[in-house]
Amino acid sequence: MRGGQATTLVTIGLFKLSKSILLAALAFGLLHWAPHDIAAALTRLATAVHVDPDGRHLGSALHTIAALDARRVTTIRTGLLVYAAVFLTEGIGLVLRRQWGKWWGLLVTASFIPLEVYESARHPRALRIGVLLINLAIVWYLARSLRRAS
Repeated sequence: MRGGQATTLVTIGLFKLSKSILLAALAFGLLHWAPHDIAAALTRLATAVHVDPDGRHLGSALHTIAALDARRVTTIRTGLLVYAAVFLTEGIGLVLRRQWGKWWGLLVTASFIPLEVYESARHPRALRIGVLLINLAIVWYLARSLRRAS
């Protein structure tokens, strides 16, 4: 594997590992915070960055978060940990430049594309479209890399 290809795989792997760490931190943070505490912290953060916490979208989200019951928080936390484990596995495989890591990365990243296309078409936003384009580029790169290796 040439240096540029190895660097790209490691970069994608580090991106996936960072997503894993973020999701795991969020899941473990939910262990210690009640939903109304999370909503209050997000309200303070929104105010600090000059976003109206009572705005239509953010206000609705904060209200929903504050109303979560313990069972729903446990379900969300479990889902976050599952996704963190998936991204951790993907990231490790890519950083170590393993063939299985490329396959796992291709399958996991490609599995999100239909949802991203749907969401981008339903509510086009620069961030959503950017995430879709990044994931399409990752799928293309990994598929090309796997094809070269065979």
